[in-house]
Amino acid sequence: MTALASDLVVRSLAVTFRSGTTIAEHRHRWGQLVVVARGAMRVTAVSQVWITPPTRALWLPAGVPHRLCAVGAEVALRTLYLAEPLSQALPAQPSVREVSPLLRELVLHILSLGMLVGSQPAQARLAQVLVDLVAQAGAVDLQLPMPADPRARALADRLLAQPGERVALAALADNVGASLRTLQRAFARETGLPIEAWRSKASLLHAAALLAEGASVTEAAGDAGWQSLAGFGAAFRQVFGMTPGRYRARRDQA
Repeated sequence: MTALASDLVVRSLAVTFRSGTTIAEHRHRWGQLVVVARGAMRVTAVSQVWITPPTRALWLPAGVPHRLCAVGAEVALRTLYLAEPLSQALPAQPSVREVSPLLRELVLHILSLGMLVGSQPAQARLAQVLVDLVAQAGAVDLQLPMPADPRARALADRLLAQPGERVALAALADNVGASLRTLQRAFARETGLPIEAWRSKASLLHAAALLAEGASVTEAAGDAGWQSLAGFGAAFRQVFGMTPGRYRARRDQA
């Protein structure tokens, strides 16, 4: 029996992208849970940039404009779309969430079904369990706030595009037509981070994406511009709560 469109409460989609694939800004009428099965994904939405690696998921509420970029040789996404009122029971702002083994298996099960229909009691219960697991999943600090000032935004875009570049900030400031002091004030005011801390976190998020792709710790640190492995390891652990080696190993659990 074919389900009526109005009876659907969860839809699913599995898709694979090549590295560098971008999807222009768009929005969905349904809430979106994007689980990264392989590779990593960079998402820009609501003046924030998120890096979502394997074993994590990005929650995007309905109606939020966003654009995507695939990071990794091959990026596999497992996406669930949640209708109202399911999506309204989840956070009103985008966030990266932990993916527990139970949540991962439930997502895969829903993908095998293709959809969940609210009029079928068993599927309605699965939908509610899904909402409960996402709501209970811990949020992970894998985002960078983006400055609104045009010159500061130009610098932020440069640092994101070339996270391993070690050009002095003063020289980069000249390139965007502002003094370093002006940019420091803009970053502190609009992102809540000193510009040096913002740059460091951008490089660590880039390194995390490389580790998720399978790069070695040495390769990831070097590509992200870190000259000291010890310094890289300490900074990485402070942001992600684990060593780069352990973070890399988690990709095999996806």
